[in-house]
Order: sequence, then C-alpha cells, then structure tokens
Amino acid sequence: MQVLLLRINLIIFPEVEKTAMLRKIFFYAFLVVQCPWMAGQETGARADTVSLIFIGDIMGHDSQIRAARNNETGEYDYNEVFSYIREEISDADIAVANLEVTLAGPPYTGYPRFSSPAALASACLNAGINCLVTANNHSADRETEGIISTIQKLDSIGVLHTGTFISKAARNTLHPLMIKEKGLTIALLNYTYGTNGIRVREPAIVNMLDIDLIIRDIKIAKSKNPDLVILFLHWGTEYESVPSRTQTDLADHFFSEGADLIIGSHPHVLQKMEWSKPDSSGKERFLVYSLGNFVSNQRKIRTDGGAMVRLTVIKQDGSWKISEAGYFLTWVYTPDDANGRKFFILPGSKYEKMPEFFNNPADFDQMKAFLKDSRTLLYNQNINVPEYVFRDDAWELYW
Repeated sequence: MQVLLLRINLIIFPEVEKTAMLRKIFFYAFLVVQCPWMAGQETGARADTVSLIFIGDIMGHDSQIRAARNNETGEYDYNEVFSYIREEISDADIAVANLEVTLAGPPYTGYPRFSSPAALASACLNAGINCLVTANNHSADRETEGIISTIQKLDSIGVLHTGTFISKAARNTLHPLMIKEKGLTIALLNYTYGTNGIRVREPAIVNMLDIDLIIRDIKIAKSKNPDLVILFLHWGTEYESVPSRTQTDLADHFFSEGADLIIGSHPHVLQKMEWSKPDSSGKERFLVYSLGNFVSNQRKIRTDGGAMVRLTVIKQDGSWKISEAGYFLTWVYTPDDANGRKFFILPGSKYEKMPEFFNNPADFDQMKAFLKDSRTLLYNQNINVPEYVFRDDAWELYW
C-alpha cells in the first residue's frame, strides 16, 4: 500500500491554537526521530509497507436485525450498512474488528443476549474486514452452543477469527492467531474481562483477561518469531471516556512483557490513543484504550459513533516499525424510510461537508456534535495519533 500523504495542519480548535502549534512542532520532531527512512524516500529507495485498520464494537440490536431483514424473502442482508465506509476499510491490507454478538441462529435477538444472522459477518467480510475478534462480554450470550455456532459460521465464510474456541485442542492449535501479509507476521491475541456472569462450559473456551494467562500466551507468541505481538482487549468501564487505573496498569504490564500493540474495546465510547517513541531497548508502543462503537443502535452522545485506527508499518533494516498512525472518526446514520429504520456507518470527515446528504437536518447536527466532542477528547488526550481528514478528495493526516 502506498503510504498516505502526511500533512500537519491545525485542526479547527481556535481556543487551543498555542497548544496546537507546540503539538505540531513536537509531532514533526517525533516523526523525524521515529521515522529516519522518511528522508530516504526522496532518493527513490523502496520499502515494504503493510497497512492495518482496527475497528471497534460491531453490535446487533433488535432494530439492526429488523433493518437487515427483507420482509418479502425473509432473508437478511447487512451489506448496505458498510456501503459508505467500505472504501476506507478495504484500502487496508489487514482489518480487525470486534464482533460483539453471537451467530447462534434464530431466534435472532439483540440486547441483552445477542444473536445476529450470519449475514452480518458476511457483510463484514465483503466490506474488507478480514479478521474478527470474538472474546467479549457477549461471547456466551447463547452459552456453549452459541460460542461453537459462531466459530463454525465464521469458518464457513473464511474469515479469520480469534478469542473463542470450540475446544482446548482447537485453542492449542489456533492460538495465537498468526497473520502473514507481505512478509509481515502478526501474532494476534484477544481476551475479555468477563461474559456477563454466564458460565462458559466445556468444551468451548473464551479467552479471559487473566494476567498470568496472557503473559504465558505472549511468551508462546514470541517463540513463533512474529514481527508484532498485538493484544485486542475487551476491558474498561462502560461509557467512561477516561481509561481506568486498571487499564493503564495492565497496558504498562503487558508492554513490559513483550506486547507491541494493545487495542481496546468495551466502553462503547472513545478513549485516548498513544504512540510512544522507542525506549532505550528500541521498543515502541502503540495503544488504543477504546475504539468506541462501530455500529449499534446506541444513540446517546459519544455512543453513536467511534473510530477506526489505521497504522502503516514499514520494513527498515530487516525489522518492521510503525511509520504512520491516525484515526478516522465514524458515525452511525439511522434514517427512516418506508420500510423502517436503516443503518449506515459514515466516515465523519467526508460527510460533515455534505449536509444535503441527510434526510433530516437534526441528523446532520447530531453527527457534527459527535465529531466535535470526539475531536475535543482525542485532540487533548492523544499522543502522536492525529485524525485522518478528508480534503480535496483524499484522506490526509491533520494534527
């Protein structure tokens, strides 16, 4: 993939212009130190690059199930949900999302015990999401049979997945999930803090957020010599925009044990992102505490959208390093038509300049409110992770 053009600009926060200028200077200096190969790009030197996108909670409330149903045929189709975001997802080499439902078959239900049609996973794959993590607090909503059914349906459509397993033998064989792309090898591990009190019975397994277990698994992963070890953790406190002390302590601990990237989900709202320069050992860290909701029927402020985080990693002197990182703000548009409510995931920066797209001005205003609130949060708290903004028919990084 061609590395996206980096432009460092002042985003629309006039009340923090002085801070913004300092951030721009610091961020540019960070990139020069972090990415010395950037200077060599002018000479025509080639480098292998791989792009990754991480996506938050894919949920399946009752209204989403109804919207996907064709009342004439009784079939389900979720493809239109991703129609406005497909290009951004499929542009990445690897796209990983949190599937926060079971695919346990009918009766299809939303909260509190989710079971969505398998067509939801097919639509994810069609949109470019080629890996789903399945360990979350709703993994066992339909108990053991639901865990196994979800895995079998994902296997049947050929989408990569990890976090839940049909048996101990399957976990021993398939965990960690090793993903290879253009010479890059990733070890992906996924865990959840719990399953809403529902007991996970044998033979099924849901990876639990147990410190000793994760440390052992990181060691096993590193023995396979991956370029990156990524933890996708279902953690934190719902609807809290600031990471808990438990989250920050766990992140520090897992980084010290060998994790390279940590991606978080569960709070259903955005939390900060951090890209730290290499330490004395040459190790860098990338951390997203919470990606928020990718698609759901939650409509309160902060829950009606989320972020996709995109990383570009580049091979330099035989090793892989992050060369670029940023986030896309996404918002769930739910217009009504003759057949009821619809669901569409919008890349916010592209559609905030298109008020004519929206059937109801109130929807446009709600999206703008989400974007403003999210930018204020992430602008003030992120470390070296700016937003991708749509400008002149292209996505560019702005800080």
